[in-house]
Amino acid sequence: MSTTTFVNDARVMSKGQVTIPKNVRAALGIDTGDRVTFIVDGNNVRVVNSAVYALMRFQDQMSGEADKAGLLSEEDVAEWITSSRRTRCKR
Repeated sequence: MSTTTFVNDARVMSKGQVTIPKNVRAALGIDTGDRVTFIVDGNNVRVVNSAVYALMRFQDQMSGEADKAGLLSEEDVAEWITSSRRTRCKR
């Protein structure tokens, strides 16, 4: 995600719809058809790209699991992947 800081506003329409301004969509990497997530914290609301948010939550949930599995380097991960593929192909 971008670390650019700026302020923009939009009008809420009669059905509660808001058009996300172009520069905000660009900063969040949002395109037509993408989903956004609203995170409400008191009187503050953050709008985030849903795909990015889901990946961040998954990474948080998986934190420390590689260490538990003994995957301490990129080489360990590559070796595990290669080994897994060989095992799967033998079936």
